[in-house]
Amino acid sequence: MQQPQPIFVAGGLAVLLAGGFVATRSLLAAGPDQDFEIMEATIPEVEEAFAEARLTCRQLVEGYLARIAAYDQVGPRLNTVQYLNPRALQQADSLDAVHRREGPAGSLHCVPILLKDQVETRDMPTSFGSALFEDWVPPHDATIVQKLRDEGAIILAKSTMGEFASRYVGSAHGIIRNAYDPTRNPSGSSGGTAAGVAANFGLVGIGEDTAGSVRGPAAVHALVGLRPTLPLVSRAGMMPANPSQDTMGPITRSVVDAALVLDVIAGYDPEDPITARSVGLLPETYAAGLTTDGLRGIRIGVIRAPQWQEEPGADDFVRVRSVFNRAVLDLERLGAMVLDPVEIEDFTDLVAASMDNPYETEEATDAYLAAHPGAPYATLSDILLTGRVNPWRAQGMVGVLNRSTDDPGYLEVLKSRKELRSAVLQAMADHGLDALIYPTFSHEPAVIGSDVETSPEPADEYAKGDRRSLSPAIGFPALTVPAGFTSAGLPVGLEFLARPFEEGLLFRLGYAYEQGTRHRRPPETTPPLDS
Repeated sequence: MQQPQPIFVAGGLAVLLAGGFVATRSLLAAGPDQDFEIMEATIPEVEEAFAEARLTCRQLVEGYLARIAAYDQVGPRLNTVQYLNPRALQQADSLDAVHRREGPAGSLHCVPILLKDQVETRDMPTSFGSALFEDWVPPHDATIVQKLRDEGAIILAKSTMGEFASRYVGSAHGIIRNAYDPTRNPSGSSGGTAAGVAANFGLVGIGEDTAGSVRGPAAVHALVGLRPTLPLVSRAGMMPANPSQDTMGPITRSVVDAALVLDVIAGYDPEDPITARSVGLLPETYAAGLTTDGLRGIRIGVIRAPQWQEEPGADDFVRVRSVFNRAVLDLERLGAMVLDPVEIEDFTDLVAASMDNPYETEEATDAYLAAHPGAPYATLSDILLTGRVNPWRAQGMVGVLNRSTDDPGYLEVLKSRKELRSAVLQAMADHGLDALIYPTFSHEPAVIGSDVETSPEPADEYAKGDRRSLSPAIGFPALTVPAGFTSAGLPVGLEFLARPFEEGLLFRLGYAYEQGTRHRRPPETTPPLDS
């Protein structure tokens, strides 16, 4: 049978397989009697299959390409892929040759990655979800991309994102849809990455998190999402939003995969000097200590206070709370000592004040564009004056114009963050806590408004019950893991928060909970392909 060949189309995705679409099972034949199951595969499982010659890199990439072709722009039309790597199969063949000669090319040998299209790639456009940049190809890879490639990973696709890193709609691609219910939002702004990983369009994903854009999409897709400590991962080569909050992290189907990806992307980068604070604080591997009894003896505090607007009497709030309460009981069953609740004085008000930050965006965006003279636009004002940004997103962006970090209001933000950070640390110290937990969202993802592409104020309840703000407000790492599903069949995320540079502890807790509950299951909208 002739091998499928991808065709790249800027601004969207068309995957045509030679001779027409060939529906192949997501069970890849690698020998006469041996098969490899691509659905829900993990990095260790793929590595083992490569080592035992049960799988080739080409077969793995072809499997994901076939699923993208079947479900991204047809079927449920999840709309997760902005640009497909036109050289993915060529790169796979090269990695197969390396493996035959000398073994794996690195710790992520042939790991197909869905990369949020906020991150620069030298061989594919970087659009930021906007039609204004859909043909712009940066001259260099972002630091994180170079690190991934150096370890043998393949950037399989640039994933769709909320335009200029907010929500789930963009002028370059339209609406991203939730893989578990395509009528609902996928959270944002890394919604394309998460929906794609959930649907098994790639092995792992990379998202960006300013106010929750890794953890929110991961939570509503029954995935693992890590927001690392701010100075841990380089942002060089990523368009900023609020530099005091911006970071990048893995979105995966398992905790072990998230740890293995962080091993590669973490560490000092002179192009992002803030990462110098991480020197000497990285373990040999974040995958160390991942055991099923990792919760035993751990002291965890439950934050019940809201971080954003919610309706405690709403049916979907009750459904989410039921799932979260079961998660608390499971933590105790698995050996944790739980303090429920932990009270932090003025918590909700301090979180809100800490995140009321329109002061950094214009300065940061203009500085980024000034460093890229080949970009199609030079300033944030130039971008908005085109009138081509999604109206909903443009409405929010207007609010950051003519603001700067010299404004007195910015000092109030920094003051609130300092107070909140101290209050959280004191609560953890007073009660001897190792970590805090809360639901990533206290409501189910809302139904997509009919006017999200046309109205500056659409009828949409995006991010209702958002509890992602604590981590970016104080710069502490947070990990969301699948907590189960509501009675309506929608995923709920359980979020762990720890002190700075304690990602290893977060992985330990998340892994023990993951293995002790096994809540992850793929969406029914994107089943294995028929033979």
